[in-house]
Amino acid sequence: MNLEIKTFNELTPREVYEILRVRSEIFVVEQNCVYNDEDGKDIESIHIMIKENEKIIAYLRVIKSGVSYDDASIGRVLVTSEERKKGLARKIVCAGIDYIINNWNEKKITIGAQDYLKNFYKSLGFKAVSEVYLEDGIPHVDMTYNKR
Repeated sequence: MNLEIKTFNELTPREVYEILRVRSEIFVVEQNCVYNDEDGKDIESIHIMIKENEKIIAYLRVIKSGVSYDDASIGRVLVTSEERKKGLARKIVCAGIDYIINNWNEKKITIGAQDYLKNFYKSLGFKAVSEVYLEDGIPHVDMTYNKR
């Protein structure tokens, strides 16, 4: 199992395909949510993946400030269904936080978290900063992380 961090241009065509496939599998099929995943943000994002035997089992993207929010952001966080309950979500989100703080020298991160994951993100230091709202029919809440 290895963690990889790449810009869009460093991704191989196979990795781009696998990212889009696994995101569609989870966010469109599993969550029964029709939305446009290809939102134009991937090209400027940093892609963090945990792979096992070249298969992506956990993924997220980090986005520079001013793109999704005024602050840097983490999005499209996923762990494949077979690999859940192994601590991979915590591992990959912490890698995203570390990347933003250490590589971009950002002090604040804002995310749009699915509401059912609010306690998970709280355990990592995020605080809710909005009321619950619907995004693509799924309850979300904006949360921020401030570097201590």
